[in-house]
Amino acid sequence: MATVLSILFAGLGQLYNRRFLKGIVFIVVEAAFLITLANFVVNGVWGAITLGETPREDHSIILLIEGIIAFIVIGFALTAYIFNIIDARRNAKDLQLGKKIPTVRQQVIDAYNSSFPYMLITPGLIMLVFVVVLPLAFMLALAFADYSLYNAPPRKLLNWVGFENFTKLFTEDIWRESFVNVFSWTIIWTFVATTLQIALGLFLAILVNDKRIKFKRTIRTVLILPWAVPAFVTILIFAAMFNDTFGAINNDILSQFGVAIPWLTDATWTRVALILIQTWLGFPFLFALFTGVLQSIPSDMYEAADVDGGSRLQKFRFITFPHIMFATAPLLIMQYAQNFNNFNIIYLFNEGGPAVRGQNAGGSDILISWVYKQTFEYNQYSMAAAITIIMGLIVSIFAFFQFRRTAAYKEEGEM
Repeated sequence: MATVLSILFAGLGQLYNRRFLKGIVFIVVEAAFLITLANFVVNGVWGAITLGETPREDHSIILLIEGIIAFIVIGFALTAYIFNIIDARRNAKDLQLGKKIPTVRQQVIDAYNSSFPYMLITPGLIMLVFVVVLPLAFMLALAFADYSLYNAPPRKLLNWVGFENFTKLFTEDIWRESFVNVFSWTIIWTFVATTLQIALGLFLAILVNDKRIKFKRTIRTVLILPWAVPAFVTILIFAAMFNDTFGAINNDILSQFGVAIPWLTDATWTRVALILIQTWLGFPFLFALFTGVLQSIPSDMYEAADVDGGSRLQKFRFITFPHIMFATAPLLIMQYAQNFNNFNIIYLFNEGGPAVRGQNAGGSDILISWVYKQTFEYNQYSMAAAITIIMGLIVSIFAFFQFRRTAAYKEEGEM
């Protein structure tokens, strides 16, 4: 009976169980929801489904956002409603077992003690939903609509087009060629640039950590200096240095050998320059990270290896490298994920250029810079959302499987 009453209206089951304070709270909450938000929820769901019916009067984007908010509100309401039913049923079972009904004062104390952590979490959770979940849901929705420069509200209404935007990426020539080139360069860029900066940081850390090296503090300070300079400043300086016409690299260095490289006008050389710059930007952090790990490795292990006749390569392979990977593998994976979406260096250096004939992406564009151009330069909002979904899936799948394989996420006894 308590379960049925709670289904009919929140709080009735609690009143039936003589939990009067809790029942009144549930009744007030549901009544307030029905009075204040019922109309908004109904209109929001209608707007999300139809995206409007009258051009210039209905704004599809506003209706879509209101619809997403309505579904979020429905989610919160259903959660509270289900909790109300479960609570009423649990209290009814306690009464059947002969448990004493607590007084109102005891109910307040019990509710405070049991719900205090949730009271602290709830504001942050609500903020997280509207700051993170709402934009993500909006982006997901746009990927299945036809929002573009030539079909923009309120002059026109949006329509749901299903997977048409994803199909364009693989069927239409300009989109297919652009996507294949950008995606392949993104993978190469992520792997080569990140691996080079990791290799350089590891090599320098091992070299400086050698007992025969003197002035270690000075050397470490100098090697970490590139990290102290803001990245965008360094990128802009390098962009000037690599300039084809007045750059110092062509005019002052390569000119001595009679060579002039088109760093900014040839896609291949632009990519080479970007990889070199990212290696310079990324190695100081990894150098500092590896240095800390190397200093934490017990010297007894190296002494034992010397007694056993181990070579430098063997000590690196069986002692140094496993310790470094155990401590830093998650951070190294994040380095790959960060470079996969490294918008700053791509856009600040050459704005993703140079232009490529027959494509709507530049020769050095990666997926994130291509999405930026589709959004703010070409106003292809739905296509940009579709590409973003693909990017998110790639990064999520890669990070998920790599994190699960790292020893840092396993028990030490399972290594």
